[in-house]
Amino acid sequence: MATTSHKRDTNARQMPSAAKFAAPLAIFATLATVTTGVFSSDADGTSEVSANQASFTQLTRDAEVSRSSSRTSLSSNLTVGVALSRQASLAATRLAIRRATEHLWTTAELNLWASTDEKAKLLGTIDAGKKVLVTGRRADGRAEIVLKDQARWVTAEYLSKKKPLVAAGGLSMAPCPDGSVENGLTSGAVYVYRSVCHAFPQVTSYGGWDNHGEHASGRALDIMVTDSGLGQAIANFLVAHAAELNLYDVLWAQQIWTPERASEGWRAMSDRGSATANHYDHVHVSVY
Repeated sequence: MATTSHKRDTNARQMPSAAKFAAPLAIFATLATVTTGVFSSDADGTSEVSANQASFTQLTRDAEVSRSSSRTSLSSNLTVGVALSRQASLAATRLAIRRATEHLWTTAELNLWASTDEKAKLLGTIDAGKKVLVTGRRADGRAEIVLKDQARWVTAEYLSKKKPLVAAGGLSMAPCPDGSVENGLTSGAVYVYRSVCHAFPQVTSYGGWDNHGEHASGRALDIMVTDSGLGQAIANFLVAHAAELNLYDVLWAQQIWTPERASEGWRAMSDRGSATANHYDHVHVSVY
């Protein structure tokens, strides 16, 4: 079969269509006419030469118009194709929006993108803790959500079926209900305590000054929790405000975070033998 195909291709090259020679033959014939006219004209030859020149010029223009028309037709077809592709994409998006029924929660502040393309236009942001309608369409690590009847794309891994715990407020120096926690603490540690106290009012137990480790200096605070989600939310809150609170370190769930090595994120700690020693039941935080 390969031999037959080769022969067919070879014959096609050897037998050009008549159309390929039409224009050159026409031009040749015209040139011949022009030449004949020059030698068989009247005394000055002006009339015959002018007529044949006009004929040649018209033929050339016709050829140019034909080529131009072909290019215009090709360009027009491409434009129509692009337009149809865009219309199909818009139709698919509208259909996805109409069919959307599932809601998810944002677990972090997210950028809103016009599409999944890496060069897509940034259209704004959406806060953490927002419940959003999702279409179910995902691509290149992004998920499509619906905001005010418009499709937007966000990083898919930061969408969750479970509502995240988000700090209720910012930093504060207003007094907390249990003022005894502040006994022996430095002003920096008091700032941390009051900020956490107001941001997470569900926390009812704290560990302040005592005679061991960082606590003996009055620079450390233990924030007692029974729910791992709450503990993680508090740890994230502290890390997010590390600069304002002048933090030295944060310990949670057998991990440590420090401002000096912030680029490394949370780092694993060795097993100390118990949930309390490994900081699974409280978040430990200290200041400079």
